[in-house]
Amino acid sequence: MMAYQTRIIKKRLHFKQPAGTSRGIYTVRNVWYVLLADTGTHAYGVGECAPLPALSCDDVPGYDEILANACKRLEETGEIDREALLPYPSILFGLETALQHLRARSLRLWDTPFGAGKAGIPINGLIWMGSFDEMYRRIEEKMRNGFRCIKLKIGAIDFEKELELLAHIRQHFTPEEIVLRVDANGAFSPAEAPGKLQRLSGFHLHSIEQPIRAGQWEEMAELCASSPLPVGLDEELIGVNRREQKIELLEKIRPRYIILKPSLHGGISGSKEWIELAEERGIGFWITSALESNVGLNAIAQWCATLQPSSPQGLGTGLLFTDNIDFPLSIQGDCLWFDPEGQEPDILNWLER
Repeated sequence: MMAYQTRIIKKRLHFKQPAGTSRGIYTVRNVWYVLLADTGTHAYGVGECAPLPALSCDDVPGYDEILANACKRLEETGEIDREALLPYPSILFGLETALQHLRARSLRLWDTPFGAGKAGIPINGLIWMGSFDEMYRRIEEKMRNGFRCIKLKIGAIDFEKELELLAHIRQHFTPEEIVLRVDANGAFSPAEAPGKLQRLSGFHLHSIEQPIRAGQWEEMAELCASSPLPVGLDEELIGVNRREQKIELLEKIRPRYIILKPSLHGGISGSKEWIELAEERGIGFWITSALESNVGLNAIAQWCATLQPSSPQGLGTGLLFTDNIDFPLSIQGDCLWFDPEGQEPDILNWLER
């Protein structure tokens, strides 16, 4: 059995600009990094554990202790206790990716064309919630930068203004030229949702994520069955961590898509299970990051590349934080690229700052 030694390093990262989400506005982010070392070879791996406040199912009191116990168990057994960590997807994600980093001995965590620098991963251009003028300016910037898929977070400003933003894009680009996704983050009530989805469908949208808040399975199932545009689930999947629960949700609601964030939806192993169950039922998916630093973003991107995605994924750009670590990741056009010949970051030095 391989012997491991773990160390937990907690950092607070600062957003360059306030990040508006369905659970409020973030200006800082607490992150727990797990440094996992092989005591025989002194090789190491780093994983990122970062529950989102008021959103992650494992944003719970005593997180530090739960993480410490999981690391201790890994040291004692040489394995991740996945069953015990099902309720703690951000910890599962951090430990899984730290172990993969250690095994790979490289930031190229899996052997893929992306990891070799031969292919990029197509991504959508995300338009954060903000004022009408802010969102308008961001849309213009994404279109100038060559994004062919744009995702707007809606539900934060007046609905008529949001329709105006969508109309602006459609005045310049056909559905063949730019794919449009919207994410309501549960902003609509069940009563108003059908009418709003009908109006949104006039803009030939690819899909809408989470039109009503999570936990209303009956109402969401009715929407998915009757909606004039495809519905995807995001927040609905949070806290649904066991296989039988996942099957029940997919069978009941029957969405067109599920949108997976590994740190929220079961780590790498739990996300793989979601994909397997979705594909058995003809349900599509894409992968999204969740405000990670470049440590977590690289892990998600490297794994996402193993799925050989052809449609745009929801991967971040690594430009969120003033105190992020530089990784050989870059945006070129509308794709995320990894440069295997790029400067290897000094992760250990950065963790100690």
